[in-house]
Amino acid sequence: MSSKTAPPLPLCLDEFNLSNEQITRRTIEQIFQDVFNDITLVENLKSAAGSKAVRRHQFLLMGTKGNV
Repeated sequence: MSSKTAPPLPLCLDEFNLSNEQITRRTIEQIFQDVFNDITLVENLKSAAGSKAVRRHQFLLMGTKGNV
């Protein structure tokens, strides 16, 4: 799974700025969507088809030596 980093949120201004508020809201929505997608991916790996694919991949890698 790829490593994800969240972009820093813009700093709060003394005055309300609609554009800044919309950017902040969209950034948070995208982070929630990424987390939901990761959770869905993990749930799919727990399913029968996903589990079989993971086990097959692990079996194929059993005899290989890793480069450490």
